[in-house]
Amino acid sequence: MSVNDAIAQAGAKAAGKRPYFLDEEVETVLAITMATVQELAVSRQRIDTLERLLEDKGVLKRQEIETFTPDPAAAIERALSNQELIARILRIVQQRNEAADLASDVASEEVGNEIGSRP
Repeated sequence: MSVNDAIAQAGAKAAGKRPYFLDEEVETVLAITMATVQELAVSRQRIDTLERLLEDKGVLKRQEIETFTPDPAAAIERALSNQELIARILRIVQQRNEAADLASDVASEEVGNEIGSRP
């Protein structure tokens, strides 16, 4: 899977129109914040599990994690993961922009049809 494929998949739109219960801008910020919180909570749980298992098995001490520096390949993997995370978190903004672009395209086509049908 390429970087572009991963980002496109992370930003895939669900079927149907998104309901808004508060101001649309407030809900946008809230959705971004909650997506970030959800990702962080899951990550923290997984990290805690891994650290506890590794320390219990005597594989490493938690201090070693604090001083770790990734090699170039790991750094590239992390960068891709970060981009996918950002795409998931900002998905609502992407979807709103796509909807606005689509509405603009439809409006432009309608104006073009209107002009083209005049005598």
